[in-house]
Amino acid sequence: MLNVFTLANGRLFQEEIDSLEGLADVHPIWVDLESPTADEKNWINERFGVNIPSDAVDDDIEESARFYEEDNGELHIRSDFLIDAGDGPGAEPARNVRVAFILFQNVLFSIHGEDLPVFRLLRLRARRIPALIDDAKDVLLKLYDADAEYSADTLEGIYDE
Repeated sequence: MLNVFTLANGRLFQEEIDSLEGLADVHPIWVDLESPTADEKNWINERFGVNIPSDAVDDDIEESARFYEEDNGELHIRSDFLIDAGDGPGAEPARNVRVAFILFQNVLFSIHGEDLPVFRLLRLRARRIPALIDDAKDVLLKLYDADAEYSADTLEGIYDE
């Protein structure tokens, strides 16, 4: 699934894209790719000139591949985000989901295999709180900020148990 986010009146505006033509007239600050198809990756390459690596969210990566800058200025960051599977009997334990970020020409591209609570939280906050986000770097920083908050809450719950 490919979602693009633009700023409108200081708030994030979300649009789901289902074709290359849908990308033609948008000027996003954030492009979020959840389990992207080969077509969606090609659309990003054609529209923005960004190549999404096939191993972007592989589990086993070397330390040197977690953060690097390409010659063209693309900044690549790979991080793990915590998911608390919930309470109660039979609940899965907390786990990590790998997310790849590419920051290029003031657009943040995020690639991940499933929807994350931290991403939902940021989308909600950025729709409701004007001027929370000014640019693509703000999106990245606010995602990490929300992740720290979410992880702390999850760890508190684990310690309480």
